[in-house]
Amino acid sequence: MAVFDFFNRRKTETQGEMTFIDHLEELRWHLVRSVIAVVVCAVGVMIFSSEIVEDVLMAPTRADFVSARWLCTMGQSIGIGDALCFTAVDAKFLENTMTGQFLAYFTLGFMGGFVIAFPYIFWEFWRFVKPALSEKERKKTRGVIFWVSLLFFSGVAFGYFILTPFMVNFYFNFKLSSQIVIMPSFSDYLENLIYTTVGIGVLFQMPLLVMVLARIGIVTAKFLRKYRRHALVIIVIAAAIITPSTDPFSLTLVTIPLYLLFEASIMVAARINKQQEKAAKEWS
Repeated sequence: MAVFDFFNRRKTETQGEMTFIDHLEELRWHLVRSVIAVVVCAVGVMIFSSEIVEDVLMAPTRADFVSARWLCTMGQSIGIGDALCFTAVDAKFLENTMTGQFLAYFTLGFMGGFVIAFPYIFWEFWRFVKPALSEKERKKTRGVIFWVSLLFFSGVAFGYFILTPFMVNFYFNFKLSSQIVIMPSFSDYLENLIYTTVGIGVLFQMPLLVMVLARIGIVTAKFLRKYRRHALVIIVIAAAIITPSTDPFSLTLVTIPLYLLFEASIMVAARINKQQEKAAKEWS
């Protein structure tokens, strides 16, 4: 099995013979250190929770949010008028349970701790995986921690500055009846904010996921190119759901980064396939 092959490769690179249990014990300590890092960062977030909620979490609900002003100015400069300008919303949140804010407080802390500690978490993961790689593979993966972290934070920033204002503006202005008053719970808003920031940050790891799948032979560049049109349709549908606006520019604004990630994934897979073909010829 692939799992045992991985542990066998680690064994050859570590000092002495290691049993399966020894590998699990080492993995456990990597996980423990990662959890400690998240907890430490979470405590810091919880200490400043009031400032973070007021100045960070609530900022995308305001019409003067930095990216809202930038998008409005850009829309006017390219001649589409106020198509990208957000309508001011009176965003108020309701908590109708005694534990609502308390649970949101801990959710905010630990999700914020995870985001801040992400580079360290991946570093711990990489320390565990690295002994299983050959010297050649290690050279090819130099800087992986930087690139993975950059992709993650780029996704979080894209979700926070672009997707979240679109989400808030659409759902607060969507009305079935004038008698219906929108007053969601803060927990609901926080949950959606996590999806559009941390979730997008994870989605931005697509090239890395394709790299792994290509190395183990599940995905090839030929396969991705074959279904490029299908992928584009799926990406456009996903972008339309995220930004259900009527103007095509808003849809394009979200579609382009997602499609570029798909194209980057094809390039990664093609490079790996080429390396595998070269290695196969050398062995034949």
